[in-house]
Amino acid sequence: MVMPLESPRKATFSIELFPPKDSDGEARLWRAVEELRVLAPDFVSVTYGAGGSTRDRTVRIAQEFTTRTGVPTLAHLTCVGSTRDELIEILRQYKSAGISSVLALRGDPTGGPTTPWVSTPGGLDYADQLVELAANEGGLTIGVAAFPDGHPASQGEFDTDIDVLLRKRELGASFATTQFFFEISAYKRLVEALAARGADLPIIAGILPITNVKQLTRMAELSGTPIPKRISDAFEPIADDPEAVTALGIEIATELSQALLDYGAPGLHFYTMNSAAATLAIARNIGFGSYESR
Repeated sequence: MVMPLESPRKATFSIELFPPKDSDGEARLWRAVEELRVLAPDFVSVTYGAGGSTRDRTVRIAQEFTTRTGVPTLAHLTCVGSTRDELIEILRQYKSAGISSVLALRGDPTGGPTTPWVSTPGGLDYADQLVELAANEGGLTIGVAAFPDGHPASQGEFDTDIDVLLRKRELGASFATTQFFFEISAYKRLVEALAARGADLPIIAGILPITNVKQLTRMAELSGTPIPKRISDAFEPIADDPEAVTALGIEIATELSQALLDYGAPGLHFYTMNSAAATLAIARNIGFGSYESR
């Protein structure tokens, strides 16, 4: 199965989930999944926590999701806290569960992406090594991360980010999914820089529906994603009004999503935070809500 670039729509629609910490969180996760199924997502990605803290739950949830829903699963795989042999075993677990696509990431240290990297004895240190490992294992479609606003470790060296993406492409990656961003100009710069180097790597755009201002600020700090002043100014007077924040977040994400579709983005990937309402609203605003069956 080739994924995630085949869809009955003009672009793929996909969502990201994270493994819950407890049984209540897991119940919320499956409720969100059921609500989002009406949109017939082309695939769903299942993440790791920082420092690889949810690795075992990620493997289990990814396997269970594929079995329960039949929706293709893009399972995350990171270098954090795993030896090479353990990573190979996880890849084989995914394949035995019918999962044929992975997102190969270096992963964040326990303290977040801006903290120093700590190597795992017998493990890997870079995402390109993980791409190569997955490619050598065979039988998998491999995706990687892209950073429209620059990777935190690149310290503003955008050309370095492009070099890294091209290296991953050479080693076996067939698509990339971006970190969330808020300005379409950042996405265009990334895509056009790759095109100028002759690269044919499809870049799926990552969209974060803003529903909580404090959460947004924390995520932006950890990821190094700048929040445009026009957005922070718009949220400031309504920060303590959850309904108003959600409504504005939906409006902002809808505008960005439509602009990306008009530009020709091959897919939109929504960081749902295990909640369905905002993503449902945005998807329907851009015309994805009518796809109730594959």
